Amino acid sequence: MPELKPWHQVATPREDLRKGIPLDAAEFAIHLDQVMDGRAPLDYREPERFFRRTYLTKAYREMAAEVMRRLAGEVLGTSPGINLTTQFGGGKTHFLTLLYHLARAGDEAKAWPGVSDLLQQAELASVPRARVAVFIGNRFDFVVGAGAEGEPGRKTPWGDIAWQLGGADLYATVERHDQEGIVPGGEVIQRWFSGEPVLILMDEVLNFIRRARDAGGNYARLGSQIYSFLEVLSREVAGTSRAVLVVALPMSEYEMTQEDEADFQRLNKALDKLSKPVLLSEGTEIAEIVRRRLFEETGDAKEVRRTAKAYADWVRAHRQQLPEWLPMAQAEKLFEATYPFHPTVISVFERKWQSLPRFQRTRGILRLLALWVSQVYQQAFREGSKEPLITLGSAPLADSLFRAAVFEQLGEQRLEAAILADIAGEEAHAVRMDAEAPATIQGARLHQKIATAVFFESSGGQVRNEASLPEIRLAVGEPGLDIGNVETALDDLVRRCYYLDAKGTAYWISHRPTLNKILADRRAALSGAEADEAIREKVRGAIREVFKAGPRLERRFFPETSGDIPDTPSLALVVLAPEHGWENASREVGAQRRCAPTQRLVTGMIQECGGRGRTFKSGLLFAVAEGGEALADEAKTLLALETLEDPAEQERLKLEPSQLQELRGKKQRSERNLKEGVWRVYRRVLLLAEGGSLQEVDWGLLHPSAAESLVGFIVARLKQEGLLEESISPDFLVRNWPPALEEWSTKGVRDMFFASPKFPRLLNPEVLRTTIAEGVKMGKFGYVGKTYGGYQGTPIIDDPDFGPAEVEISDQVVLLPPDQALALKGAPPSPPEEPERPPVGVAEEPGARPEGAPEQTVIPPMPGGRHLSWEGELPPQKWTNFYMKVLTRFATDPSLRLRVRLEVAPEIGIPPAQLDEIRVALKELGLDTNELKIGPGE
Repeated sequence: MPELKPWHQVATPREDLRKGIPLDAAEFAIHLDQVMDGRAPLDYREPERFFRRTYLTKAYREMAAEVMRRLAGEVLGTSPGINLTTQFGGGKTHFLTLLYHLARAGDEAKAWPGVSDLLQQAELASVPRARVAVFIGNRFDFVVGAGAEGEPGRKTPWGDIAWQLGGADLYATVERHDQEGIVPGGEVIQRWFSGEPVLILMDEVLNFIRRARDAGGNYARLGSQIYSFLEVLSREVAGTSRAVLVVALPMSEYEMTQEDEADFQRLNKALDKLSKPVLLSEGTEIAEIVRRRLFEETGDAKEVRRTAKAYADWVRAHRQQLPEWLPMAQAEKLFEATYPFHPTVISVFERKWQSLPRFQRTRGILRLLALWVSQVYQQAFREGSKEPLITLGSAPLADSLFRAAVFEQLGEQRLEAAILADIAGEEAHAVRMDAEAPATIQGARLHQKIATAVFFESSGGQVRNEASLPEIRLAVGEPGLDIGNVETALDDLVRRCYYLDAKGTAYWISHRPTLNKILADRRAALSGAEADEAIREKVRGAIREVFKAGPRLERRFFPETSGDIPDTPSLALVVLAPEHGWENASREVGAQRRCAPTQRLVTGMIQECGGRGRTFKSGLLFAVAEGGEALADEAKTLLALETLEDPAEQERLKLEPSQLQELRGKKQRSERNLKEGVWRVYRRVLLLAEGGSLQEVDWGLLHPSAAESLVGFIVARLKQEGLLEESISPDFLVRNWPPALEEWSTKGVRDMFFASPKFPRLLNPEVLRTTIAEGVKMGKFGYVGKTYGGYQGTPIIDDPDFGPAEVEISDQVVLLPPDQALALKGAPPSPPEEPERPPVGVAEEPGARPEGAPEQTVIPPMPGGRHLSWEGELPPQKWTNFYMKVLTRFATDPSLRLRVRLEVAPEIGIPPAQLDEIRVALKELGLDTNELKIGPGE
C-alpha cells in the first residue's frame, strides 16, 4: 500500500494558526453587542465571512428555517420562540448572530454561503427582512441605562427593546413604564408587532437577573420584574404571526449560586410555555464546525478518502479489540468527516469532557484545537512529520499555553506535575522510554502518544474517569501499527510512571502519585553513609543466600586481603564483593582500566597468603561480578519498599487497598529480582592457568531456572571445561609421576592437585584415597610408610584387600614405583627402631639367629584376651609408626575406638589463617569442629 500523505501537506490551517500567532480565548467567543456596533472581528462582523466560516448544523438549519418561515407569516409548524439553554460555550450566541445577520439583510443574504440551503429547508423563495431588537443582559447598565448621545436614556429592557424596534415613536408607548420601572401590559406590547416582522434576541438574561439582585434596592426589583416582562412578551409574540422571540441563558452552571439555580429553573419554566430547548450541534457536526473555523481548506478529497479508507480498514481488521461504540459500518465516513483529525480527538470531548462544569462545549473545543493545530502544524514542517492524521497522542502538552488552556477547561491545575513527570517534560518517563525503545516504537513516539491519549480519555470523565484499553488502541492505532505494541508500551508506562496508574485494563492519570512516585521519593531519601552500608549489606545478604546452596564446597565470602583466605589443600570458591567487579579486558581500553584493580587483587590472593607465599594456588576459584551496580540499585528499591511496610506510614500516606496489594507484589518482585540479579551478575569464574596467568570462564547471562543452584552450575561448567574432576584414575598418577622423585608421598600427591594448574582440581581430595587404593590393588605402585632412615615394613602392592580406609595422606607414607616396591617386598624388612626402654628378654632358640647377625631381643607374647586398650603420650616421630604397627591391625574391626586429645600452645600464638587451616583439615576428616577449643592460654 502506498504511503499515506501527511495531513499537513493536504489540509491548510488558517493563516494565523500557520504562523503561530497567539490566540486568545475571546477569538472564539462572539459578543453580539460588538457585532452590532462594529467592534467584533471581521469573521463575525462581516456577514459573508461569517457564513463562510459557519457550519450549518442540522439544528442550525432547522431552527433558522423555522424562524424564517415564522417571520414570513407561516404559523403552521413554526414556533414563536426558541429557548437556547444548551451548555456554556455551545454556540448559542453564534446562532443569535446568524439570525441577526439574516433578519437585517433580507434577500441580500441569498449570496452568502449556505443561505440557499436555509431557503430550501424553509421552502421559501426569499429571506424575510425583519426589525431586530437585541437585549444583552451583561451589557445593560442599571444606573446609566441604554441609549446613545442625543437619545433618551432607557432604564429597562422593555424600554430599550421598544426603541430598537421603532425608535422614538414606539418608545413613546412605554416611556413612562420605562422611567418608572413598570412592566408594560400586553396591550401596549402588542403595538410593537404591527407592520414589518419582528425578531427579538435576548442573551445573558440570567446574568442580568443576578446583577440586579446583587445591586439591591430598586435594581433588585427590576431583576424580579424580568419574569413578568418575559411572560407578557411571550404571550404577545405567540399571538402574532410574524414575530419570533429567541432567549439564551448562557451562564455556566459552574458559576451558579443557589439563587442563580432557582432563577434558571424559573426562567426555563416560563419559556417552556413559548418554545422548546435546542441542541445546536451533535455527533460529527462538531468536527465540521471545527474544520470551518480552523482550516481554510481540508485539501484534496481523493487524499482524504484514501486516508479515511486506510484507517477504516485497520479499524475493521481489529474490531474485536476496539470500543463497541465505534460504528464499524460507517468507519470510513467517520474518518472522512473528521479529517484531518482522528475521530477520537473530537469525540473525547463529547464522550468525556462535556460533563465537566467548566467545559465550554463548542468554544472550548475550538480554543484547544486552535492551539493544538497551530503547534503540530509548525512542528510537522520542522521535523518532517509523516503523521496522516492529528491524533490524541499528538496533543502539544509540552507547550505551557496549551496546558493552561487544557487546565482551564478541566478546572484542575494539579495535573501539571503529572504531565511534566510522565508525558511531556524534557525528562518525562514517556519521552525517555521512547528514546530507549526500538527504532519502530521510537519513530512512532508510541509511549508519548499512549500517555497523552490516557490523559485525555481519563482526565475529563466525571462518571468514568478512566481510559479503557480498547479506547487507547483506537486513539493511537494507525495502518501498519502492530496492535500488540500498545499493551507492551502500556505495561512499561505503568511500571515506570509516577501518575499513570491502572487496574486491570483501565488506565488513568491523576494528580495523586502512584506507588512508583512514592517509591522513587523513598529511594532518593536513601543517601549517605548509613544508607550505603544498609544497601551493601542487603546485597551481600542476597549473594550469600544464592551461593550457600548447592554442592559441598568451601565458600569464602568477600575477602579484602590474601590473608582472609587460608592456604589449604582443598578447593575453595572465593566470592568477591560486587565492588571488585570484572570487565572483559578485550572490549576496550577503558574496560581494561576498570578491571585492572580486580585483576591485581585476584592475582595477589592467588600468589600470597598474608605475608607469605601461597602453596595451594590452584585450589582457589574466584566468582567475580560484572555490573554489580544493578544489585545495589535493586537492593535500594527493596529497602525503600520495606520502609513502606510500616502500618503507621501507610496510614500517613493514605495508601489505598489496591496500593497495599501492589506494594506486596512489588516487594516480592524486588526480592526475586535481587536473587536473579546475583545469577546474572556473577557470570564468570577466575582461576590460575598454566604459566601463572588468570584463566576466565564466562558462561554469559544466567537465570535461576538454568540449574538447581548457582554453585552447582559453576561446578558443572568447570567439569565440562575439564578444569574440575570428581575422581582420578591410578594411571594418571603413573603418567604424571615427577621424574625426579623415586618415591612420592601421599601428601605430595594430594598437594599437587591444589598447587599446580597442570593437575586437574579435585572437588573432594578424599577421592585420592580411592585412587591410591586402586593403584595399589592393580600393582601400579606400592604403598609404604617411612621411618627415619628407611621404610617401615614391606611395601603393599598387588593386595586385593587394600582399601581406601587404609590410605593415609601424610609425608610419612609414600608411593613407590612397582619395580622398586616389588624389590623391597622381597628384601628383608628394615631394622626396627631403637627401643625406648630395655625390653624384657628371653633366651633365643639355638640356630634362630644367623651367624654374624646382631643379637636380637625377643618380646615374649602377652597372654591372650578379649579386650585391649592403651593410654599414654606419643612423640611426634612415632605417630606414623603407631598407626602402621598398631592401628592398622584392627582398622577393619568395628569395635576399634580411637579417642584423641590434642593440646598445643605455641609461644607466638596461633595465627587466624592457621586456625582456619585446622578447621578445614578437621572438616576434611569428617570430624566435629565444635570440639575445637580456642583460648588465650595459661
